[in-house]
Amino acid sequence: MIKNKRLSHSISQISWSKLIDMIKYKAQWYSKKSIQISKVFPSSKLCSECGYKKEDLTLTIREWTCPECRTKHDRDINASINILNEAIRMNNKCTTGHVGI
Repeated sequence: MIKNKRLSHSISQISWSKLIDMIKYKAQWYSKKSIQISKVFPSSKLCSECGYKKEDLTLTIREWTCPECRTKHDRDINASINILNEAIRMNNKCTTGHVGI
């Protein structure tokens, strides 16, 4: 069904939604907190060291060097660090009212 161009987007959306529901359920089951960041958060485009945003980063680029601080990034590792930092920031904002990490 995923190969059907008309249905594939809807099926994928439902699959991701179901996965998110299961993660939230398990977190609640174990008395943990789940934090969902915005799907438009530029996790791959932000330098995890200095915060520079590389606008021209395409999906084919797997490694890049920040022009500001010269840090070399693996796209996936950098994105995971940025996602973690954003979740921590969101958690701190919810618990303390402050935006800092």
